[in-house]
This record gives sequence, structure tokens and C-alpha cells, in this order.
Amino acid sequence: MSEITVADPIHETNTTRALTTSTSTSHDTSPEPFDSERVPVTLGTDIRSFLRVANRVEPHDPRIAYLCRVHAFEMAHIKDNYSTGRGVRQFKTALLQRLEQDEETTIAKRKEKSDLRELGRVYRHYKNIIGQLSDSRDLENSHKEKLTNAREIAPVLYEVLQRFTNAACPQGLAETGIFVPYNILPLDHQDDQQEIMRLPEIKAALTALRNIRGLPVMQDLHKPGASVDLFDCLQCWFGFQEGNVANQREHLILLLANTHIRQAHKETFELKLGDGAVDELMKKFFKNYTNWCKFLGRKRNIRLPYVKQDAQQYKILYIGLYLLIWGEAANLRFMPECLCYIFHHMAYELHGMLTGAVSSTTWEKVLPAYGGQPQSFLNNVVTPIYRVIYEEAEKNKSGMAEHSTWRNYDDLNEYFWSPDCFQIGWPMRLDHDFFFVHPSDNSKGIKSRGTVEAKEKREGHEDEEMGLKREGNEGEDTGVTIEEAREKKWLGKTNFVETRSFWQIFRSFDRMWSFFILSLQALIIMACHDMESPFQMFDAIVFEDVMSIFITSAILKVLQAILDIAFTWKARHTMDFYQRLKYVLKLVVAMIWTIVLPVCYADSRRKHTCRSTEYGSWPGEWCISSYMVAVAFYLMTNAVEMVLFLVPTVSKYIEISNFQLCMVLSWWTQPRLFVGRGMQEGLVSIIKYTLFWLLLLSSKFSFSYTFEIKPLIGPTRQIMKIGVKEYDWHELFPKVKSNAGAIVAIWSPIILVYFMDTQIWYSVFCTIFGGVYGILHHLGEIRTLGTLRSRFHSLPSAFNVCLIPSSLRNDQARKGRGFFPKKFQKESETEKNSVAKFVQVWNQIIASFRLEDLINNRELDLMTIPLAPELFSGLVRWPVFLLANKFSTALNMARDFEGKDEYLFRKIRKDHHMYCAVKECYESLKLILETLVVGDKEKRIVFGILNAVEESIGRLSLLEDFQMSELPTLHAKCTELVELLVEGNKHHYGKVVKVLQDIFEVVTHDMMTDSSRILDLLYSSEQIEGDTKHFSRFPEPQLFASNPGQQSIKFPFPDNASLHKQIKRFHLLLTVEDTATDMPVNLEARRRISFFATSLFMDMPNAPKVRNMMSFSVMTPYYMEEVNFSTEDLHSSEEEVPIMFYMSVIYPDEWKNFLERMECEDLDGLRSTGKEEELRSWASFRGQTLSRTVRGMMYYRKALKLQAFLDMAEDEDLLQSYDVVERGNSALSAHLDALADMKFTYVISCQMFGSQKASGDPRAQDILDLMIRYPSLRVAYVEEKEETMEDKPVYSSILVKAVNGYDQEVYRIKLPGPPNIGEGKPENQNHGIIFTRGEALQTIDMNQDNYLEEAFKIRNVLQEFLRHPRQHPPTILGLREHIFTGSVSSLAWFMSYQETSFVTIGQRLLANPLRVRFHYGHPDLFDRMFHITRGGISKASKTINLSEDVFAGFNSTLRRGYVTYHEYLQVGKGRDVCLNQISKFEAKVANGNSEQTLSRDIYRLARRFDFFRMLSCYFTTIGFYFNSLISVIGIYVFLYGQLYLVLSGLEKALLLQAKMRNIKSLETALASQSFIQLGLLTGLPMVMEIGLEKGFLTAVKDFVLMQLQLAAVFFTFSLGTKAHYYGRTILHGGAKYRPTGRKVVVFHASFTENYRLYSRSHFVKGFELLLLLMVYDLFRRSYQSSMAYVLITYSIWFMSITWLFAPFLFNPSGFNWGNIVDDWKDWNKWIKQQGGIGIQQDKSWESWWNDEQAHLRHSGLIARLIEILLSLRFFIYQYGLVYHLDISQDNKNFLVYVLSWVVIFAIFLLVQAVKLGRQQFSANYHLIFRLFKACLFLGVLATIISLSVICQLSLMDLLVCCLAFLPTGWGLIMIAQAARPKIQDTGLWELTRVLAQAYDYGMGAVLFAPIACLAWMPIVAAFQTRFLFNEAFKRRLQIQPILAGKKKQS
Repeated sequence: MSEITVADPIHETNTTRALTTSTSTSHDTSPEPFDSERVPVTLGTDIRSFLRVANRVEPHDPRIAYLCRVHAFEMAHIKDNYSTGRGVRQFKTALLQRLEQDEETTIAKRKEKSDLRELGRVYRHYKNIIGQLSDSRDLENSHKEKLTNAREIAPVLYEVLQRFTNAACPQGLAETGIFVPYNILPLDHQDDQQEIMRLPEIKAALTALRNIRGLPVMQDLHKPGASVDLFDCLQCWFGFQEGNVANQREHLILLLANTHIRQAHKETFELKLGDGAVDELMKKFFKNYTNWCKFLGRKRNIRLPYVKQDAQQYKILYIGLYLLIWGEAANLRFMPECLCYIFHHMAYELHGMLTGAVSSTTWEKVLPAYGGQPQSFLNNVVTPIYRVIYEEAEKNKSGMAEHSTWRNYDDLNEYFWSPDCFQIGWPMRLDHDFFFVHPSDNSKGIKSRGTVEAKEKREGHEDEEMGLKREGNEGEDTGVTIEEAREKKWLGKTNFVETRSFWQIFRSFDRMWSFFILSLQALIIMACHDMESPFQMFDAIVFEDVMSIFITSAILKVLQAILDIAFTWKARHTMDFYQRLKYVLKLVVAMIWTIVLPVCYADSRRKHTCRSTEYGSWPGEWCISSYMVAVAFYLMTNAVEMVLFLVPTVSKYIEISNFQLCMVLSWWTQPRLFVGRGMQEGLVSIIKYTLFWLLLLSSKFSFSYTFEIKPLIGPTRQIMKIGVKEYDWHELFPKVKSNAGAIVAIWSPIILVYFMDTQIWYSVFCTIFGGVYGILHHLGEIRTLGTLRSRFHSLPSAFNVCLIPSSLRNDQARKGRGFFPKKFQKESETEKNSVAKFVQVWNQIIASFRLEDLINNRELDLMTIPLAPELFSGLVRWPVFLLANKFSTALNMARDFEGKDEYLFRKIRKDHHMYCAVKECYESLKLILETLVVGDKEKRIVFGILNAVEESIGRLSLLEDFQMSELPTLHAKCTELVELLVEGNKHHYGKVVKVLQDIFEVVTHDMMTDSSRILDLLYSSEQIEGDTKHFSRFPEPQLFASNPGQQSIKFPFPDNASLHKQIKRFHLLLTVEDTATDMPVNLEARRRISFFATSLFMDMPNAPKVRNMMSFSVMTPYYMEEVNFSTEDLHSSEEEVPIMFYMSVIYPDEWKNFLERMECEDLDGLRSTGKEEELRSWASFRGQTLSRTVRGMMYYRKALKLQAFLDMAEDEDLLQSYDVVERGNSALSAHLDALADMKFTYVISCQMFGSQKASGDPRAQDILDLMIRYPSLRVAYVEEKEETMEDKPVYSSILVKAVNGYDQEVYRIKLPGPPNIGEGKPENQNHGIIFTRGEALQTIDMNQDNYLEEAFKIRNVLQEFLRHPRQHPPTILGLREHIFTGSVSSLAWFMSYQETSFVTIGQRLLANPLRVRFHYGHPDLFDRMFHITRGGISKASKTINLSEDVFAGFNSTLRRGYVTYHEYLQVGKGRDVCLNQISKFEAKVANGNSEQTLSRDIYRLARRFDFFRMLSCYFTTIGFYFNSLISVIGIYVFLYGQLYLVLSGLEKALLLQAKMRNIKSLETALASQSFIQLGLLTGLPMVMEIGLEKGFLTAVKDFVLMQLQLAAVFFTFSLGTKAHYYGRTILHGGAKYRPTGRKVVVFHASFTENYRLYSRSHFVKGFELLLLLMVYDLFRRSYQSSMAYVLITYSIWFMSITWLFAPFLFNPSGFNWGNIVDDWKDWNKWIKQQGGIGIQQDKSWESWWNDEQAHLRHSGLIARLIEILLSLRFFIYQYGLVYHLDISQDNKNFLVYVLSWVVIFAIFLLVQAVKLGRQQFSANYHLIFRLFKACLFLGVLATIISLSVICQLSLMDLLVCCLAFLPTGWGLIMIAQAARPKIQDTGLWELTRVLAQAYDYGMGAVLFAPIACLAWMPIVAAFQTRFLFNEAFKRRLQIQPILAGKKKQS
């Protein structure tokens, strides 16, 4: 500061006033702080710091605040002189008005003569604070805050001071070194001020990073030499951004430090980084790069020196270079091989600079191609590739365009899997086809514009990098004219085209479909031969027929080859010649086999004699023919694959090897792709899942053959023999023989079920194997409080083994644990302080329960374990809830006991808890008496009694020496005494004396058989006192009474917290009742304690010390969800019941506990005491809010700090509460914080945080409050800043933390453009992942929660990454989820159990033995370095990656990752609780699965997995949804087949002539479909999982109860949702994210909303099924019994009724008459409202109808044709029914059908006439319009009467006509919608709209009528409420006030 001089005051004042006017007036009161947070985005964030400091210093230095605001105004004026940015003018105006207001008033308060002197004084003040406190190592919290505050203010004041003194030093602020914002590590020149910087591992990493010895001299560095490090060099050379460099510098230091500390074997560390740590990071970071180089046949550009000392420096430089590339790559991070390409070239340049290499072409030193200018890397490398990504994504048209028309992330990345990528060159040729994004038909005339010089330099540079020679490139060098004349072309898709077709399922899983088709053919052949035993298949004739399946196999191979060519046609431009050749050859070879095999088979059938003469041998019986020889050759490739399947090591080596021979061998079987190679599992795993599938398939085929196929052979033969000559309709194909139509109608549903029922068998085997696996792994061992109490004594030893870092001597012992938990107790004896550590952790868990209001204060006391020195001897004072009633039971036992003392003692000791209770009560009473009694006489008597008791116990004569019958009296008196002591009221002194005297009398007079010795002590002392009595004026006091000068007892007790706790505990032991054994009362607390206790007995790795554990981060993507419920939200009741009212009713016990903790009586008391924030938090922690998630995840930090404390704590520390120790020792607290910071980071990726702040959104303040509450929490967001000099906005990724109540910017990294190119959530994760730290990353959704007791196990989970170092380590650790939203509503309960079964027993089986678990949820832990080098933790391509999570698992597996699943740690998760929310979620998941079906990931997994693993993959991913669709299609096929049989007359012939009453196979097929329909696919695993965790009796009860609550209705309805959205999305597209809202309250959905949501997915299909059933029932003849009809169709009736009425059954208050009336009014208003631009679909039927057809408007021609073909089914009704009309008079002429169309056209004309009449007359000639309608009605009526008289038209005919013509009209509407582009501009479209509106109104009325009728009966509403909220009724909650809450509130 020596260069700053104080200028003249007048000059300074004029300078300051130049920006203000002199019209301001003086004010006496201090103004409000200026809003520093509402700064326009265009002005940046640096202005905000001056406004914040102004607000901070204003109370004591108002003039300084004024000067800071003046400077902020000047900065704003310089940045936007003309105020063109949004909000800038308003900001300047407000700030200028404030300056005018403060100018005069602040001068009066100035303490110096001039502003400069004032600034200097205040600046020096804060600088002195920094100097004084910086050197102190142990600062109190107040001093820490003071230091932080000074560091924030001083730099700002310094900059203002510079401005007013015109100091021209540009680096002035940096040179002061006062404060540099930092994230975790303060890497300024005062490194050692923070505790984390004193850690040896941090120092070692920092020293290695600052080793710049031997590096080239850098001229552009402006940092001091001591702090220059390798990252500064990389920034100077390559032009990385400062924020990126700072971010990755800290990132690498932490990685090096954590790796170094884990590899060190001693507790003392040198300040030298070990080579092992760097080598480990090198291996992890560059494994993918190395594989990429090998794959492309290129040499790595990571070249290390031979000198070992320099090698470490080079390695760190390479790692740093990769991290800097990755950190600034933005959206390129989704393209890992693109990053490899960039790193490959930059690493070459780095090596050239380090070695001073000279280019062999230019003879100049190798320098970076793009130089080291600021942002050079961003502008020249990242931005060009980003523009390609962005422009390609724009062609997606928000998911409406075909996937083949644009390149997604995978396409662009996979271009770098080909050597052609090196044609892009370096520097990159921006005229290369890779950068061209327009289709080829628009590219005419676009030429390349590269220059010869740049091209030569680039090619020479590239050849040097690759180690290639220049020979052979002459043609390129001289071919400039060819290069310049070349037209650009769009490269198109790479390697794969996502084609929207159901054939994609067959193409991906062709082996599975071929296997099932061939098996079906074989089973039918075997059934045709009437085989009874499988061994009969080896009969020569049967065997030869069965062998014909290989002809079918050859045909299927041809189909597969054709599909491969057709589906990859649009990717042909990026394929090499050999790949295209392979596709053609495969087709040719397949076609050859389709010729050879049939010819050989026909030849062998003609030759019935065998060539072999060895009769009696099995080869002779088989008659080996030419066909069999051909089959043997045909199966040779399969035989080779079988051998390789059994030798996975060999097959893996062949796949991943780059040797030419291996590549030739694998060329035919696998595509030459970078991923999908070497995914084979170990032999043991292969054997396990192979046995699983062999058992499953054996069961499936046995069942299918016995119950589905074989029973159908006989009826089929009979049908083929029947000759039907007369039909009930006009037969279109009368010459077709063998009744083919009937055979198809009967066989079709059987075949569909055959392909579908494997899913059922998988569910059955999943239940069996998953249950056995759970039992073997101790799941659910402790499921009740009784079990917990009985095994509580083993918890400390189990805790010691699992959660306390073990010593080497008992590592081997712990490996033997399994089913013998008693070993824990023996092992724990070696650790004397293990029990004390368990007590510390247990008490923290119970304290967290109290803070979460799961327990009350009394339960806290009952469940806490006291800390006492006895813990070190192994004696534990167990929590009182374990000892409840034990003492009183022992008293009663002793009172009534007859016998010897030893038997009594043995009986008490038998119950360990009873013995502990008795012993502790005695010791506590003894302690109290010793403390309470202070008089000499009284002490002698008390100790005499105690000695007598102990002597009797020692002599085993207690029962003889004392009368036990008086124990209850003594117990009552002791209780009274302890109660007085607890109260501690000094006015009760006399009562205490009286109680003591009573106790003395009871003991001496009533209990002791010989009390003479005690009485002698009393009388002898009284006699001595009596001898001197005449000297006293007053009589001597009685026993325990006080003398005037001396007290006999010490009451009240001194203020001793430990003593008071012990007395309180003694009181609980004396008074606690049986009810305490049910502690805790709260069900959630019980569940958590039980699971935590169970997990301690499960197999988990040993926990390392916190310092040695793996570091990890948690990241939560956040968009616009709730952070905290606002006060208005809590009490608002505009639409539904207030949240606060709902929460207090749903969680009554937690509400009472909260009020007790807040010391308030009710809600009004909370408001009056100003505890609204606590109320907001309490409610928010029970919803699905961000604050709940953050609180849960921050438990990790709390747990790590406690565990670090236990790692280093001494015995005396363990005797105190952890909280007390931490608060009392600031040095220890700082050290624990440092360890936690080094190991754990939590980042919330809030993309919209910047815009929320700018707009004043209260959620921004809530997020800031979270950062203030949790100082280690970080928030990453994207800032969109409008640049006034440029047309486009500038985007930046920013990381902020909370400092002094404000958000402080830590890092800022400029982006190449808007980051949201693909799906929102993965883009959000990708933006924030660069700010995470550590070696593992846990992805957490914002609807999740965590628990403190689970956080203690995070060390164990992370050890899974290191558990098997010699084997392939896992890359994703799957964790268990607990669904916490299933507590009240039945729907939430169903969803909770369904999700629980999937995330437990389902994933348990997927991980082991099936080995196909991917990434399904967000508790999973990722190997962070594996995934950041392979594309991230999700995929983000628009639409195709809608289910972004699962693609992370796909990607990890394809890249040879390994996914496991662990159940000893659980994370909470919320789910939707209302039917509409659940349906939206199901629709989103179904959409995602349909897109997965089309994706390259599923295709590659299916093709590259072995056969059995491929089966696992199919049935656990898309197969579940496809089979759901097949089950629904099977219903339609069955009904339409029966409709065909009934209406054609074939059924009559079958039943009468063939006498086929019942076909068992059809019943079996429909029963199989019912299995899926009723939810049993998820029901069986659900029952098994509930049985494991809660007991099988409970499981059965819950399952029965679920059925009574209409669970079957819910699952049937969900089946319709899955099938509809899965099928429609594959056919037409339209997949999109569907926000569910995650509402916490139960609300009534209007009829209109339900109709909009379910009309096309459920209601239309339900009406169609109902119509089919009615027609079938109407026309089935009397020759079919009604019972058979019911048995066959009951499930279909159930499905149709469910699809029609389930939304209303599960709609709260759905049968309330008031709601019914409102819904009807709303429905009529909605259906009649005209649509148009800007009118939402919830306001108008027309808008909704148009939106509902969006998928058709963007659908392809083939999909439209399929839609039209499917719509033709509605015409079957009309064709069949018109021939059954009485008016037709049994005429079967085709003219009858034609006449029916005349009637339909007449109806259309009537509708059109009414419409035209309404348009012409309804407005002005209303009477004429009515007359016109009356005439039409009379005309129609007259026509009907005439037809009934003349042509015998009957009432039945009218009903049949309705059944015939209504489906026809709907079919015409469907066809018109599909053909909309052709008819939209004609009158037909308007007619279609009118008809559609009429149909929707009619369907709505039909649905509404029964609901309205049922609403008249109050019992229906009561029944609905009961089954919807049975869980609430079971918990005695009053649910009715919630349903009526809105009315009550209003």
C-alpha cells in the first residue's frame, strides 16, 4: 500500500460527486440495505461483491458503503453505457436514487477529513485483522467469522481505493494476497493457515504439483515464482480458462492426496508424493485412451523420460492436461473418444515442448497448434465440435424427427472409432465432412476452402504425431485442386441407425426369437407324433421331422441378414468396405443354406433306406443322411461358439486382441467396434446363470408342451376334417380348405402366450432364487423389536467388526463370520474401547431420531446409553427400553421366591438384562445415598445397612436376613425419593428427610430379620448426644434432619450434569413400565433401527480409517422443484387441503414430537414464538423436497467427522459426548472438518439458480439458506449473460458457496453455448460433474433421503471398489432403496411394495447370478474416474436417451465394466402417490423402454452377450414391457378370433359337429395372461421380499389385504398404461419426459382431467373390449354353456371394467355428490369450448384432441399405414352383424353389406345437415332451426317405422345396428386421423372433428352415468375412502378431515 497516497480532500470530493446531483436531502434514520442480489445478468457478478460489502459496512461506516456503491455504479455504466441489457436501466435508476439519498447524510458521518483517508483507515483496519488472526492456528468460531469477513471486505475496499487514487497497477489486487475465493483448498500464498493444508498428504501433492524444475521458460506467467505450478504451465501453453485451471488444480491435488494416503503403510508421512499414487491415477485416467490407441493401431503419445525423477513430473502433466481438456469440454464430455482424439494431439505437442523436439517438416520447434492465448482451447477446439453437436440436435425438432435424420452424441463419438477420424487433422480442418451438418441433397456447390500451406503443415504435424512416414502422401500434397473441388457431404449415422420398428426387437435378440420359434416347431412336431416321453424324440422318424427346424433356422438367418442391411442402410457411408462386404456375404450365405438344407431334406425324405448296416446301434437307428451331414456343417459355427462359451478367457482374448489373426477370426461374428468386446464373465458366473436358465427353460417348455400345445393337436385335427358348407355371412374365401381361419383363430392366442409366458416363469424363479439368496445373506434377521431386544447385546461386537477399523490380528478372524454371530463377542474382547465407540455412535443415531422428531424426549432418555468408565471393562449400561420392567419383575420374583439364594441369583442372572437392571439400580441407589447423606451419624447407618446387604449376598443368605415381601414398599419409597431429587426443589427438603426416614424404618423394622446392629449404631450415637443434651437449649433433631449449624443431607444436589443424568436414568429404571418395551413407537424409527441392526450381520468389507478411505462426491441434479415449502404453501387451501394440515394429520406422532421439541402447544404457539422457519423445515422434511435430500446427504459429512473422531480418540475422550468434545476443542473440530472436506463433497447442479436469483424467485433464497446451513454444500449453475457488444448470449458454468450469508463465486468456466442440447437431466449432471471430487460419485435424485445410521456404512461400501484387487473391480455399486411414500394411501402402498420388490429381490438376482444389473436408480455409486473417461454417468441424446440412467449401466457394461448390488446400505426414495402421477411415471418409463428398444446399446448388448446372459438382459429390460404388450394383444387376438368364429358360423360347426365343448389350451392361455394382468409378475417377488423382511405370515396378510384394497385393479390398469405407451412410442415416436409434480397431498382429480389422461390409453380400449364381449355373448348359441363362457372371459370382463372405471375408483372423493356436480359442469364446459392458438388442452376439447394426435402428425408413412390397417378391425363388426339382422332375412349376398354402408352415409348426411343448419339458422333463426331438427327427427322415425312394417325391422335389429355402426364410425375417425395430411384441407376433416367430438361426449356420458348413480349411495363413498386409505385407518388417523379439509378451511 506504499504506492497509494492521500490526495487533497477537495479534489477527492469533487471526484466522488461527479456522479451524483446536489438535490439530495439529509435524513436522520439509516436507510434499508440496497438489494445486492438483483443485479442484471448482463452486468456480471463482480458488481454484486461491492454492493454486498456496502451493506455489510454500512451500520458502522456509512460513507464507505456510499463509496462502494459509487464504484458499483461506475462499473455498471462502463459495462453497459447505453443501458441496452435487460433490467440495466432499472438497476441504474434505483442505484442512482440511493446515491442521491445517501450523499449528504454519509458525509456528516465520515470520521476522516476526506473520502480517501476514510477508505484508507477502514482498509487498514481490516488488513490488520487479517494479519493478527491469520497466524493463529486454533481460532474460536467468532474469530473465524471475523477473519472470513475481513478477507471478504479488504479486497473490495482495496479496489475502490485504487479507483480513487488512480493507481495503475493491474495486478494490485492479486499482489495483496488478502483473499482469493476457494472451494476446498485455499491455494494462495498463505497455504498453512487452514487445517486441511497442514495434512501431510496435501502437502506432498502440492509439492509435486509445484515442481516445475526443468520446464521451458514461460514469459506470459504473472504469478509469483513460489506459487507457479504445472497447471499454470499448461494454461500458458494451451490457453485454458483460469476457472478451469483452478478447478482442476484442486481436483488433482485431492486425488493425489487421497491416493497417496491410501497407499502409504505408515502413520508418518514425508512431504514426497509416492510414485504408486501417480501410477494408479495414470492407469485409471488413460486406460480408455490406451485401448483406443490400440484399437486404431496408433502409438500412444504419452511418452515418459528415462530419468525417474522427471517421470513423475511428466505423468502429472499428462494427467493435468487430460483433466483440463475434460473440464473445459462442455458437451464434448459425452464423447469420450473425441476427447481421446484431442488429448492424443495435445499430448504430442506437450511432449514436443517438454523435450524441445523439432518438427521434421518445418524444422521448427513443436508448439501448440492453437497457441496459449486466453480461451484459445475453448474457441478453437471445443466450440467447432460443439457447433456440430448443437446444429445436429436442432434437426431433432424436439424429438419429432426421425432418428436417422440427425447425428446424436453416439454417432459423433463413434466417428472417432475409425482411423478416418485422423483426416480431421490437427489443427482441425473445419472444412472436413465431420463439421458439415446439412443433408447431402442441400450440399451442392459447397466446396472446401482449405489452403495448401495450412494443409501441408497439418499433415506433416499429424504424421509426426502418429509416427508415420511421408511416403505415399505425395498424392495428397499435390492434389490441391482435387481437395478444393471436392463437394462436402453429410456423413450421416455412424455404425447404427435407430429405426422405429418392431422388427428391431427381432434384430437385436435374433438368437432368442430363433430359439423360441425353432423350439415351438419342435414341440408341435413332437405333439403331432403323440409323444409321451422326451426320449421318444430319438425315434428315427420323429428325429428326422424334428431336424427340419434347421430349415426354419436358415430362413430366419436370411430374414436377419435382410434386416441388418435394411436397418444399417443409412449408415453405409461411415462403414468401411469390409463391413459392407460382411453384410452382403451373410445374406448370400444364408440364402445358400435356405437352398441347400431343403434340397437335402427332400432328398433324405425320398430315401428311406439307411446307408449304415450296423443295426442295433443308435447311429443306425438315426439313419445318417445327407441332410444330417448338411446340418452338421451348418452347425459348425455354433459348435465353435459353444466351445468358446465354455472357455471365456480364450473368447475374451480373441475379441479384445489386436493381432491380425484374432481380428480375422472375429471378423465374421462381431462388428469391428470399440465397445462391446470382452464382456465375458468368469466361468463360475457362467455356470450359475446357465443353470438358472436351463432350469427355467425346462420348466417353461414342459408346461407349454403339456398344457398349451399338446391339448390343441386333437381339436386341430378335428377342425381340419370338418367340411363347412354354409356360413352365417358372405364368405369371402369359400374355397379355402381345412378351415384355416378357425385354426388361426384358435392357435394365435396360444402362440402369443407361448412367447410371453417365459416372463412368468422368470418371475417365479426370481422369487425362488431371490428369496434363497436373501436368506443366505441374513436379510431380515432382525425384523421385530422383540428380536432386536434379544440380540441387542451382540450389536457392539458386530459393530466393532463391521464399522471399526480392525487390526491385523483379527482380520483373519472376521473372514470366518457368517452364521455364527457369537464370534463377535469373542473378537470384541481384544478391543477394549469398542463398546465405548458403539455407544458414541448409537447415541448419535438416537439423537438424530430426536432431531428428526421420530421420537420424543422420553423415548430419547429410554434409548440413550450412558457413557461411563465401566464401558472399558465390557460392562454396558444398556438403554432403558431394553431393561423396561426388568427391575420390577425381579422384585416380584424375589418377593415370591421360596428357596435358596443361589437359585434366585441364578434365575436373575439367566436374564442378562434383568441382572443388569438389578445391579445398576443397586449401584445407582448406593451412589445417590453416598452423595445425598453427608451427616456422620447418617453415613454410618447408611453404610451399615449397605454392608449388611452385601455381606448377606456374599454369604448367600439374603433371603434369610431380609424379608423380601416388603420389597414393593421399599420400591415405592425409593421412587418417591428419586422423584424429589429429579425435581430438585429446595422447598421439598422436609419431604426428602421424611422419605429417608421412611426408607430407614422399612429396612430396619420390616425387612431386616436382625437389625440390632444397625439400631445399636443409632442408639449409641443418640446416647452420646443425650449426655450433652442439657447443654443445648433445643432438642436434637431426628435422623436425617439437619442441625442448625450442620446439614445431614445435601439437598438439592449441586449442578452436575452427569449426576443429574444418572438420577434421571435411575428414576426411569424404577418407574418404567411394559409399554417401554415397544419403544420407539414411531414405525419409521423401528424400521430404521431394525435394518441397521440387521445390516451389521451382513457381509460387508471391513471399514478403513477415515483418513485411508476412498474419497467420494454426491451430486444432485435440480431444476425447478420445491426446495422448501413456503409459508403460503403450508397454509394455502385454494385447490386442495393445506400442506400443514395434511402433514399434521398424516404424521401425528412426529407433529407432537416437533411441538415438544419447540416447546409449544400448537400451531398458533409456533407462530407466536416466531418459529415459522422451523415449521417450514419440518414440513419440507416430510415432502419430496430438495431440503430433505440435502439434509440426508449431509449426514455423510456428520458421520465421517464422528468416525474420524473415533479413529483418533483416547479413552478419556470417549467418556464424553462427541458433540461436547468437538465444541470444546477447536483444533480437533478443525482437523475433523479438514478430513471430511478431503473425503466428501456435495454438489447440487441447479441449472436455473442464476435465473432464479435474477427474477427474485424465492427458491433461490431457499437454496442459499441451504448453503448457509451446510457450509460445505456447493451449488453449480449455468449463467446466461447477454453481451451488449455481441448478438448472442454468453453461457458459463459457475460454482458458488455460501460466505457470510451470501453466495460467493468460486469458479467460472465459459461454455461454448447453451448446455441443454439433449435431455435435460443428463445435461444438468454433465454441467456439474466437473465440480465434483473424489474417486467415487453417488448420483442422488432430489426426491431421495438418507439416514445417519446408514451414512456410517459409506466407508464399507466404498471398499467394495477395492475388495477384490486381483479380480475385475466393479464400476457401479448398486445400493438398496427404501420407498418412504407408502405410508397412507393404498395406491402409494401398492407402488411402494412394487418398487421395493424391484429394487431389492429383483436387482439382487440381476447382479448375481444373472450378471445383467445396470443402473436403475440414483443411490448407485460410480467409479468416478472410470466413467468420466468413458462418457459420464448418463447419456444425453435427445429422445433416444429418455431413460438416461439405465444407459449409464449399458455403457459401463459395454466398456467392460462390472455392476454389483449391495443390500447392507439403504437410501430413502420418494414415489408418486396418486393414480394420475403414477400413470404419468409409468408412461414415462414405458416411453423410455421403447426408445431403449431402438437404441444401439440394447442391440450391442443383445448381440455380444452369450445366449443365456442375453436372455437375462431381454427379460429384465425391454422384454418386460414387450411381453406386457403381447399379453394385451393376446386378449384382442382371442376375442377377435372368437368373434370371427361366432359371426361366421364356424363355432356352431365346431361345437355341434366336432363336439368340442372346451379347449383346455385356450383356458391355459387366458390363465397365463391373467397372471400378468393381475400383477402377479410383481406380486410373487413382492410377497417373497415382504416375507424375508417382515415375516411370511405378515407377507400373506399384506397380500390378501392388498387384494381386498383392489390391488388387482391397480395392476391391471397399470398394464394398460405400459402396453399403450410402449407400443405407440415404438410405432409413432413421441417419447417425452412427463413431469408428475410429486405432490404431497391427496387431492381429487376432475372427471375432465381423468378423461384427458386415460381416454386413448384405457377408455377406448375398454369400450372396445366391452363391445367384443357383448357381441360374443349376444351371438353365441345355446349349444355353449354360460359357465364355460364365464370361465373363459372373466379376466377380460375384469380388464375392460378396470380400464373404464379404475381412475374413478382410485380418485379421492370420487363419489362425493358435490364433486360429481362440479365435474359434470366442468366436463360440459370443456367439451364445448372452441380450441385455437394459445388455448391449453385442459381448457378445450378441441385443443386436447389436436395434441392427442401429435404422434401421428410426425409419424412416418409405414407407421401411418400400420395404423390404418389396425383400424380396419373395427369394420369386422359391421360385416358380421348385418347378416344377423332380422331385416336381412338370412340373405348372404354381398349387397347386404353394401346397403349397410348406405345407411352409414345417410347417418353422416344427417350429421352434416344438422351442422349446416346450426351454422345457418341457430343464431338468427332459432325457431326455424328447431323446426328443421324436428323434421329430421320425424323423418328418421318414419323411416324406422316403415322398415319395421315392411321389412320386419325389430328392436333387436336396432341394437345390433348400434353395435355394428359405432365401431365403424370410430374406425373411420382413426383412418381419417392417420390420413390427416391428405384430407386436412377438405370438408372431410371438419366432419371427422364433429364425429370425434360426438364420440368423446358419448363415451364420457356413458362413463359418468354409473359414477353419478353410485354417488347417490353414501355407503359407496365410505367404502371408497376405506379401501383407499386403509393404511391410515390402521394407524388410527383421521383421513376424513383431509378429504374435507378444503371445505373446513374455507
